[in-house]
Amino acid sequence: MTKRWLTLAALALAAVAGVLTAPAASATDPLTLDAGYVTDQADVLSADEEATVEARLEELTANSNADLFVVLVDDFTNPSDNVKWADTVADSNNLGSEQYLLAIAVDGRSYYISAAPDGPVSFDQLDTIEDKMVPFAADGDWVGAITLAADEIQGDGGAGALRTVLIVVGVIAAALLVWLVIALVRRARRNAEIRKRGAMPETPDPADPFSTLTDEQVETQAGLALVQADDAITSSKEELGFAVAQFGEGATEEFTRVVDAAKAKIAEAFDLKQKLDDEIEDTIHDRRAWHIRIIRIAEEIDDLLDDNTEAFDALRKLEQNAPQELERVRGERAALNPVLASAAPALSTLSATYDPAALTTVADNPAQAQERAELADRSIEAAAQAIAAGRSGEAAFAIRTAEQSVAQAAQLAQAVSTLGAELAAIETQSQALVTELQADIAAAQQLPDATGAIAAASSATAQQLQLAQADLASTKRNPQRVLEALSAANAQIDAAIAQGREGVERSRRVQQMLEQTLAQANSEIRAAREFIETRRGTVGSTARTRLANAEASLTQALNLRATDPEASLAEANRALALAGQATSAAQSDVQAYNPPGYDSGWGSPFGGGSSSGGSGIGGDILGGIIGGLLAGGGGGSSRRSGSSGWRSSGGGGFRSSGFGGGGSRGGGRSGRSGGRRF
Repeated sequence: MTKRWLTLAALALAAVAGVLTAPAASATDPLTLDAGYVTDQADVLSADEEATVEARLEELTANSNADLFVVLVDDFTNPSDNVKWADTVADSNNLGSEQYLLAIAVDGRSYYISAAPDGPVSFDQLDTIEDKMVPFAADGDWVGAITLAADEIQGDGGAGALRTVLIVVGVIAAALLVWLVIALVRRARRNAEIRKRGAMPETPDPADPFSTLTDEQVETQAGLALVQADDAITSSKEELGFAVAQFGEGATEEFTRVVDAAKAKIAEAFDLKQKLDDEIEDTIHDRRAWHIRIIRIAEEIDDLLDDNTEAFDALRKLEQNAPQELERVRGERAALNPVLASAAPALSTLSATYDPAALTTVADNPAQAQERAELADRSIEAAAQAIAAGRSGEAAFAIRTAEQSVAQAAQLAQAVSTLGAELAAIETQSQALVTELQADIAAAQQLPDATGAIAAASSATAQQLQLAQADLASTKRNPQRVLEALSAANAQIDAAIAQGREGVERSRRVQQMLEQTLAQANSEIRAAREFIETRRGTVGSTARTRLANAEASLTQALNLRATDPEASLAEANRALALAGQATSAAQSDVQAYNPPGYDSGWGSPFGGGSSSGGSGIGGDILGGIIGGLLAGGGGGSSRRSGSSGWRSSGGGGFRSSGFGGGGSRGGGRSGRSGGRRF
């Protein structure tokens, strides 16, 4: 009985195999490529010729960044167009952007090279290759045609690349040699320059005017500057003596202090010069620094004495026009009276309105202004007496004193009214800031606040507002203090609002990404499930496990969608990745599948012949039937190995872009117009 059932099962399998094999015998529909580079369904290549072509195509893979697969059939059908037929085969076999398919219809006398648009060989080059293949194809020299295509795709077999590499290496070596010679010459010159310039910086510093001078040049300038500064001080002392005799010691007291300061500075310069000239050996860096210091001291002395000279000249001019200058100062003093009269009342008004702390800078200004005015009066009287007595120098000094006293008194009196205007402006600014902070508090209450930071900032700001409003409404207010407190509160709540808005924007972006990722993951999982279910006879456990985990992650993402969007997004991304892994693993299983006892494609399990090539879908159906009969639909599978199996990305020629769903090719083959008839 058991034998009878086994016999019936075998007969059923043979019948199914025969049915599925019959339409594939012509091998003209788009097909699955054989394990190697050549699929000869037209049977026009001998064993030696096929081995020769395989070896050449393996050499192409090893020596270039391209693969070439060749399929020879009797004719192209379903579709009959050579371009569409070749592109269909390339797409269905997941050829990558660096992998080309040469499809030849022997009886149909046409061929076409299918290529992705982003491949290493341009479409114009492919057109040229197809043109060159015509004579070989017309003579039926398939080995020659395929070899020519491989040669053209590879170019010069790597020799050009090698020559290019050698040329580049040679150029680099020559450049290095030239660079070395130049570097040595430059170093020698640099050492000579260093010895010549001493401590002079190698690279000029735009901020240092001495960086372009050698040590010798700096030393020369220092000597000249020291002599000139000493001569200038001597001349200034002589001028000072004349001024004291002319204007008196009181009038020239400031000039005397300037000359004394210049004398102290030049004493420092002479000390440095003595250190440079003594028997103690100094470093080149110390000597350069001391010479530069001498030059700078001389410049400082020159500036001091120039100012002193200008003051002397102004005093002499004042002396020459003493009567006229005295009348001018009297007019300025008379114009000061209204300003002085308004200072005290203005301060009283401010004191009644503002806190004393806000008025500390002008609290004694009216009194100080009055003292300056009285000094101006005394100086004007002294100047008048000196002019009457013919003491022009003394008159000039008194006029200068009165002039400065009037200017200071006016400045002190005006500062009171200026401060009042500033305090009023600060109050206006504080009121505007109060309104702004009230709006900020209202805006902050509308933002999500998971950590409570926004609520804390709002509470602190509200307290500051209360204090500020109370201070601004009081009769002894301090607008400056209020503005400082409000500004600090504004900065605090602005930072909290910015953080809250950033959180809102981040949540919006997460939600947007979540919806997109959920939709994409759901689509990928559905596609993977359908692919596996329709090919369950050939798909192993890895793909099924990845799919199950992807579905579990998607479910978890949907559960977290409303409560924790960020965690949901992480799960959705995991589901998407697992779905992609499931699809990749399932496609690898389908491509590697071959039922036990079969060589390649379809054949008879009872020893019958088999046609070259085969259908992957037929393998799935047969695998499902065998699995259903022998294991209740479980679907076992065997994989071809060694030289007869599909080669992995780790060795044998297939590149990583060739499998795994064909994703690396993006939008598929180009469908370029091309191909030739012969």
